[in-house]
Amino acid sequence: MEVTIKEALEIIYKNSQKKSLKILPIESALGFVLAQDIVASHNLPPYDNSAMDGYAVKSVDTGKCVKVEHTIFAGDNSNEVLENGYAIKIMTGAKIPDGCELIVPKEDTKECENGVELPQNLTLARHIRLCGEDIKSGETLLKSGDKLQAHQVTLLASQGISHVKVYKKPVIALFASGSELKMHFESVEAYQLYNTNTPALSSRALEFGCEVDFIGTAKDTLDDLKQHIKSALNSDLIITSGGVSVGDADYTKEAFGAFGMQTYFDKVQIKPGKPTTFGTINDTLVLNLPGNPLAASLNFELFAQSIILALSGNTAKYINPIDTKMKNAYKLKKGRITLVPGFFDGTSFEACEKFAPGMVSPLASSNSYIMINEDVDFIASGDSVKIISIRWSFTSKEKVNLLTN
Repeated sequence: MEVTIKEALEIIYKNSQKKSLKILPIESALGFVLAQDIVASHNLPPYDNSAMDGYAVKSVDTGKCVKVEHTIFAGDNSNEVLENGYAIKIMTGAKIPDGCELIVPKEDTKECENGVELPQNLTLARHIRLCGEDIKSGETLLKSGDKLQAHQVTLLASQGISHVKVYKKPVIALFASGSELKMHFESVEAYQLYNTNTPALSSRALEFGCEVDFIGTAKDTLDDLKQHIKSALNSDLIITSGGVSVGDADYTKEAFGAFGMQTYFDKVQIKPGKPTTFGTINDTLVLNLPGNPLAASLNFELFAQSIILALSGNTAKYINPIDTKMKNAYKLKKGRITLVPGFFDGTSFEACEKFAPGMVSPLASSNSYIMINEDVDFIASGDSVKIISIRWSFTSKEKVNLLTN
């Protein structure tokens, strides 16, 4: 069945369910997606404390010479009470003593007899971090479906949380098919090629936070393809490249059919990558990509990334484009939605000067692509375009329009 890109993505999200759960220490949870809400159990800061090294004082003593008899360090459980005419020396992070109305930084004071001279015009609550001004007890800090980055781990540590419930990372199995292909650690003859797809897609899946089974290359025979498929069936998602066209040696569909694969679509109205196929074998998802390297990689960015985001449990599971301007004018043949790689420099997008489905070099020098609508045959310099990143993660909790019109 041939589908539009919109229909393909709807089918993918409908059939890609988030994975089962496990509990991890927060030191090992980076990159995982939370499967629980995190609610603050106590205030942060848990007490009023000093934001500066200086002196705890009262406002009535503005401009006066005050006596200093005590010092409070961070971590001290002091019970000092501040009186008029006195100051207490205090360190950053130390608990504010009773009676203190503000902190005067050390550099704003002068030495005087038995103490320090305070500046004029003191401001109440100056340089005091108030209890709960950062986080209040009972506040929801993180929600189920949030991806844990370094600064989210900071929130967990601030609450004394040692372990969290997360979704398991998707397990992806990858192999290419083609008797002409050799692995990069093998020797090739003049009539052979290196398998560039599997190492590239495997590396990209790792960047997406997956666990990856690198299965290698299958020959163009039913028996070898079946052997590779059998080795991959314990994964969440099998991704193949090659053998999905209609050539005499294209056995991929027949091989997967032997395992009872239910096919949801086997063609997409897209250029390059029309023969992209998606289906399931029991609980294992299957994505068959075309063999041409650029076509395989671009379709991986669009379709495999969407599957992986859905499997991960991330609530921000929809690819999100960035609006920018076209740097160079671009002409193309209309009639099918077209993926065009290029480079986004922060202010504009420049399409690759030369690329074709069978090339490997364009994406190495690109950091994004645009998806051009089927009725467009020219984009002028300065026209608005939507770029989709291939170098960083930019996703949304809501479906958004990816097309450049």
